[in-house]
Amino acid sequence: MNSFRTFLLCSIIVGVSLSGCQQTPKGTPPRKIAGIVFQEDQFFRLVLFGMRNAAAQEGVQLLEANSAGRPDKEIQLVNTYIAQGVDAIVISPLSARASMSALERARSKGITVITYNTTVERDIPASYIESDQVALGASTGRAARTFIERSFGGKATVALLAFDSQAPEQSRARTEGFVRELQSLPGVRIVAAQDAWLAELAVKKAGDILTANPDVNVFWAANEGGTVGAVMAVKNSGKAGRVVVFGTDTGEQLADFLLAGDGILQAVTGQQPFAIGARSVSTAVKVLKGESVDKKISLPGRLLTRERPDEVRQFKEELQKTLNSGNP
Repeated sequence: MNSFRTFLLCSIIVGVSLSGCQQTPKGTPPRKIAGIVFQEDQFFRLVLFGMRNAAAQEGVQLLEANSAGRPDKEIQLVNTYIAQGVDAIVISPLSARASMSALERARSKGITVITYNTTVERDIPASYIESDQVALGASTGRAARTFIERSFGGKATVALLAFDSQAPEQSRARTEGFVRELQSLPGVRIVAAQDAWLAELAVKKAGDILTANPDVNVFWAANEGGTVGAVMAVKNSGKAGRVVVFGTDTGEQLADFLLAGDGILQAVTGQQPFAIGARSVSTAVKVLKGESVDKKISLPGRLLTRERPDEVRQFKEELQKTLNSGNP
C-alpha cells in the first residue's frame, strides 16, 4: 500500500477512534490556528483539505488565508493574525529571508509558527514539514536520463522552466536535483532556462524557446503550471513525438497528460499535499500541548510515469476521493 493511501486510511481510522472524544474541555474555546497558502492551485487546495481534516480531528478552529504570492499581503495576514491572538500560524513562506521579520514578530508574541513546503532561514518555526525539494527534481531527472539513453541515444537538447522569481530557494533546489541527474550524460546540452510557473505564461515561453531553439527535444518544468504550459506548447507546435516533457508536481491534468496518446508528457514527481497540510496542523497542535516535535519532517515524493499507466490511474482515483471528501 503506498504512503498516500496509507495516510488517508490512517486518517479515517483516527477520525473514527476520536469520534465522541472531546478534544478541548467543555466550555473552553477551541485553539485557533491560521493556515496560510500563497497560491490557488490544486496543490494548495489539497494542502488546505489536509489542514481541515486535521483541524476537525484535533478539535481546533482553522482560519484560512491566501497571500496570492504577494509579500505585502503575507505580512498583512501575519500581522492580522497576531492582532487576533491566534495560537499558531501554519504557513508556506514566500521567501526564506523576506518572510522572517513578520514571523519573528508572531513568535515573539507567543504564537507557534509551523512552516511547510517552504521555510525561512532563521530558527523561527517550531517545525518545518516538507518534501525534499532536491530529491523531487532528482526523481524526475533519473526518469529523464533513462528516457534519453533509451530513446535518444544519450543525446538531448534540454530547456528548463522554473519559478525562481516566485519561490527561489525551492525552485533552485528542484532544478539542482534534475540537472544533477543529467550530468552523467555528455551528450545532453541545456540551452535555455526561463521563469514560468503559471500555465498561460509557460505556454508562451516554451513556445518562444522552441522557435529560437528548434533542436530542443526535452523540456523540464519545476512545477505544475510550468509542466502544463510546456505540454501545451509542444502540442501547439506540432512537435508531439519529437519533443517530450518531464516535470515536478502532480495533479489531475498532468495525470491525464500522462495517459494521453500523444506521448508528450513522460514523467512527473509530486509531493503529498494533503499529508503535508494535515501534518502541519497536527504538529502545531502537538507543540501547543507541550509535546516534542522534530524540527524538520520530510515526506516522500511520488513518481508517476507514462510507462506505468495503472499507477497513474490509481493516483487519479485517490485524488478524486480526497478532493470529494476534503472540501466540506
